[in-house]
Amino acid sequence: MDNITHTLTGLALANAGLNRKTRYATLALVIGSNLPDLDVVWSLGGGATYLKYHRGITHSIFGAAVLAALLAAVIYYLGKRASPPKKGPPLDARWLGWICLIALEGHVLMDFSNSYGVRLFMPFSSRWYAWDIMFIFDPLLLAVLVIGFAAPALFRLISEEVGARKPGFQRGAIFSLSFLVLLWGLRTVAHQRVVEQLNSHVYGEENPIQVGAFPSPANPFEWVGVVETDSAYRIILADAMDSDVDTSHARVFFKPESTPALEAAEKTRTAAIFLDFARFPWPNVSETERGYDVSIRDLRFYSPIERRAGFVAEFVLNKDLQVLSQSFNFRASAQNPVD
Repeated sequence: MDNITHTLTGLALANAGLNRKTRYATLALVIGSNLPDLDVVWSLGGGATYLKYHRGITHSIFGAAVLAALLAAVIYYLGKRASPPKKGPPLDARWLGWICLIALEGHVLMDFSNSYGVRLFMPFSSRWYAWDIMFIFDPLLLAVLVIGFAAPALFRLISEEVGARKPGFQRGAIFSLSFLVLLWGLRTVAHQRVVEQLNSHVYGEENPIQVGAFPSPANPFEWVGVVETDSAYRIILADAMDSDVDTSHARVFFKPESTPALEAAEKTRTAAIFLDFARFPWPNVSETERGYDVSIRDLRFYSPIERRAGFVAEFVLNKDLQVLSQSFNFRASAQNPVD
């Protein structure tokens, strides 16, 4: 999820009641809700290096627990040396530790809910896990989180004008968090329904090898299905409210035959990192005057509506199959498939 959503979720947890448990609870929740994303520093090493380490150890159950302990220790150490405020709860080490753990593991859970995924069990396993129910940036969830704070703030202003008692933010926070849980439940049911529908079909006389259903940014009932068979990948728009998916309008990406150029590209460091991450890798090789252009894209991030290509690894080779350049990036346009 984006960091604004993480931050607002941390504030919601604080105002729901955790800020009454110990001093600096709100600070711990805001920092902890964003702390796993310190792995952004790897972006300085380039796209492939960032992909290799992003959502790795800092987004694992173990790593988040270690970061939570460190954060709690730092806040407690500095808090004991600061002048205590006149109002508010005392500094409680046990509650501070639990709150930091909630913030860090909550971040991991929210990132696990989207299609990008996390490596939950690092450093013991580098396998990727993803719930696939939330878009990386969910405008619906963000809007509800904002409303959960904006509505109480407006009521407080009105109360000041009429001289009434100011309402708190607790109800708005509980409403936002309850909506998050309900949204997760709704999307989980819709996701499972679409996956079952995709698995129930035969595609070009071939059975599915694997299928995936990936959410749209706002509508919890709209999904993009990806079906892999022996010869091709198919992108299918699906609505969980429909009785079945319409496979007749699928976009088809045929799997190319292996070529020396593709094999050379797949031996590079960038390809190894990308193929470890990608779930539906579709390669494409084009011959040019200087040699070959090779691209590998992960079709779970492809949108047939927005023409979004998603995550792409690209390679340039000369006629002797020497790799001249290799890169990983996010491209906004996609090459047309074979319909």
